[in-house]
Amino acid sequence: MLKITKFLIIIFIFLNFKVFAKENFFQEAKALFDEGKIEESKFLFQRNIVFNPKDSKSYLYLAKIFETEENEVEEEKNINTTLLLEPDNEEAIYMLIDIKLEKSDINKVEELKEKFKIICNLLCSKIDSIDERLSNIDVKNGS
Repeated sequence: MLKITKFLIIIFIFLNFKVFAKENFFQEAKALFDEGKIEESKFLFQRNIVFNPKDSKSYLYLAKIFETEENEVEEEKNINTTLLLEPDNEEAIYMLIDIKLEKSDINKVEELKEKFKIICNLLCSKIDSIDERLSNIDVKNGS
């Protein structure tokens, strides 16, 4: 009985350490990102995803990193993964709207904008900017 108890304690400690390590990767990666250490943070966000594949925040930050690297394919892929895991992530929706505006995908922008209006909390002021950019696309397409 004592051996089983010791074994269970070891398993419990290991599992708690593993959970703690997962969170440490994200926190450390975010700190590096905030300091402008993009490559180091990118590595840690990717590492965090290996241990915690459903961490939408890591995908969102990877999308931000790929945006700075002007790698639109990877940026959009990570935004889509963020939205798959967290469909109401307003920052990811806004980033995707931005990409779709660049591609002049008016229908998708309109669809995303309606969802954005419903869920926005911190970025609601961006709706006017979206509308303005949409009207510029319409003007360009109309001429």
